[in-house]
Amino acid sequence: MPSNLPDVVLWSVPAFVLLTVVEMVSYRLHPDEKAAGYAAKDAATSITMGLGSLVFDALWKIPIVAVYAAVYELTPLRVPLHWWTLVPMLLAQDFCYYWSHRGRHVIRILWACHVVHHSSRKFNLTTALRQPWTTWTIWPFYLPLIALGVHPAALAFCSSANLVYQFWIHTERIGKLPRPVEFVFNTPSHHRVHHASQGSYLDRNFGGILIVWDRLFGSFVPETDRCVFGLTKNIDTYNPLRVATHEYVAIARDLRRARSWRERGGRIFRGPGWQPADRPQGGRQLGDDRLRGGEPVSALSPSSGPAGPPA
Repeated sequence: MPSNLPDVVLWSVPAFVLLTVVEMVSYRLHPDEKAAGYAAKDAATSITMGLGSLVFDALWKIPIVAVYAAVYELTPLRVPLHWWTLVPMLLAQDFCYYWSHRGRHVIRILWACHVVHHSSRKFNLTTALRQPWTTWTIWPFYLPLIALGVHPAALAFCSSANLVYQFWIHTERIGKLPRPVEFVFNTPSHHRVHHASQGSYLDRNFGGILIVWDRLFGSFVPETDRCVFGLTKNIDTYNPLRVATHEYVAIARDLRRARSWRERGGRIFRGPGWQPADRPQGGRQLGDDRLRGGEPVSALSPSSGPAGPPA
């Protein structure tokens, strides 16, 4: 078992704190009226969600690690842990992250977990800490890496490195970087698009460390218009429990109202704004965070780009 891998997140905590303080001070010294900036209650909620995620992730990891360990023992393949194998593992993990992230935007039960991270109308370094408490829905996307012989501890290291990288891209204080950087890597500019609620920006720029996956698979959009952050229908609460569970509650309500098993399946596995064909499309049901004017809106719709992965 790889025992010499550092705890990337733990080692990064001082940098998280320092960079957040620097960003807060920058808004004091050089205010930007057009930027979303900071709000005390919003930042407190984001930090609380981040601390809570540490507790819940520790609980979810018990069964997930058990599954990973079983698959690792069954596969005859082994990827040795060396400096020259770590880079390919990071790339492979980032590739799986892209599809995991994209899936969490187009499959409602997965969106119920991920919506937490998009629920803030601010976009600053504390937003990066607004993490879900139900990450049990993500683990299947990384099973192929375990089956190919990547040790679960090595996967955990790569996932932590990916998470730490994404911290600094949650800011409005950094504009566009040099073109080669913007072409290859996920940057604040690309990630602002991902968090924006405008129709042309919805469901775009899913990359973790690299943006090249979005360029390859048709989900990339550059930042042009100023981003408006949050959901297409915001939840207007700072209660961490409601932030963590509001979409699951919405799914349960929709399931109770469903008229058939086909509709129940759609409510769980179709997109967040999906409505059955026999239902009136006017009005919005709780939880349809990507519904505008009664119609599902997605930047991955046929009219504006390639379709997402099949639900």
